[in-house]
Amino acid sequence: MSGISRVSPFNHLLTLFVLLVGLLGCSNSTQAPTRPAAATPSRPAATPARPAPAPTQQAIYPIMLGIDMLEAQGFAPIKGKRVGLLTHPAGVNRRGESSIDVLRRAPGVKLVALFGPEHGIYGNFKAATDIADSVDPRTGLPVYSLHGTHRKPTKQMLTGLDAMVIDLQDIGTRSYTFVSCMLYTMAACFENNVEVIVLDRPNPLGGLKVDGPPLDAQWKSYVGAFRAPYVHGLTIGEIARMAKEAPGVMQVPGSTGINVSEADRRRGRLTIISMKGWRRSMRWPETGLKWIPTSQYIQDFASVIGYPMTGLGTELGKFSHGFPGPLYPFRGISHPRISDAVLEKELRALNLPGLNYRRISVPNRNGKPVTGLYVEVTDWQDWNPTELNFHMMRLACKYESTNPFAAATSADTRRFLIHMGSTDFFNALKRDGARINVEAFLRDWREKARIYQQQTRKYWLYY
Repeated sequence: MSGISRVSPFNHLLTLFVLLVGLLGCSNSTQAPTRPAAATPSRPAATPARPAPAPTQQAIYPIMLGIDMLEAQGFAPIKGKRVGLLTHPAGVNRRGESSIDVLRRAPGVKLVALFGPEHGIYGNFKAATDIADSVDPRTGLPVYSLHGTHRKPTKQMLTGLDAMVIDLQDIGTRSYTFVSCMLYTMAACFENNVEVIVLDRPNPLGGLKVDGPPLDAQWKSYVGAFRAPYVHGLTIGEIARMAKEAPGVMQVPGSTGINVSEADRRRGRLTIISMKGWRRSMRWPETGLKWIPTSQYIQDFASVIGYPMTGLGTELGKFSHGFPGPLYPFRGISHPRISDAVLEKELRALNLPGLNYRRISVPNRNGKPVTGLYVEVTDWQDWNPTELNFHMMRLACKYESTNPFAAATSADTRRFLIHMGSTDFFNALKRDGARINVEAFLRDWREKARIYQQQTRKYWLYY
């Protein structure tokens, strides 16, 4: 029905059909699915869609993704329609096949255009790189970049489309831009009477962890397009549902922002294809799926965990994560003014719940040893995902010759705050430096996270 957010129903017959598909549609390995070999931009152009793999016996996967459920429904929500697809390398089905290929071979469906988020449809562009529109050399389809001149699809890009299918793997952290890309795309589609169909995917951190500072309204941007604690605890489908049903979520100020009228929001058509079998307590390893890198530094589940744990702590000041180069991204931390021994002593003295530290040494590009601390999560239940960041900021003030927050330029300040979100905390860092009362802020944010989680339960699709 026009203007209503619809969650695809799963009746008894569909459930039986899905189980049969799970039995027949997978390889004979008990391993998680492999990454599709197809998606590299250097492949020759305009090859036909590959046929579905021959059915073989295998154990059923713990969950069926949105793309799997769409196929189980015979592609009914998009049959007879001209569709665009917003996706990236992690947009795959449970067997590891690209959603591009799944939709290209879907009977009665006409895939006419691809849309790419940050890093591009093949994930081969670095973070913050502007990407030009292109033609996909593998399929011959036009590729419209939503991380270049435009952050949301233009009317011209959407001309001739009946529906936009969105299949993006998020990592559960507010500043990772795929959710923003989805929101901006929803806004453009609602304004241009194009239906939006979101294929849901797991939150790899699960749906129970909600943690970190909320985003102050003035810092809404493409980096953080919705106001939530830094670890938000929702799936991408649940965020889409919230954006459709809650006034104001789709309002992002600024020259590259979005400003959807209430009439367009209410009139907009959204269908969410929910997963089958996912529960909020599931972290990524419990899904039985292989992790497909979502960007250069999110190569595995370890880096998914590390991103909210140390990423903010390296935005300003001299702390770094990962060494050397791509090793241990967001898990290995070091500081040029703090020895490993001193840093370990400082962190252990904090007794942060669920964390442990060990010193590691790896060779750099010249073969010389580089050392630092590897941060381990020893107790998932006790672990507060963002807590370490703010102690890293305090230590930067303590050991660096100049308070890096007081010395920040206006551009540095904005970059920091559109990621971190709390003006009060930034001002306290500037004023108090190493004397800042981190715990007082953490207590306040935990209470706000608890309230946020209760308020967003109405948008949950899974329990």
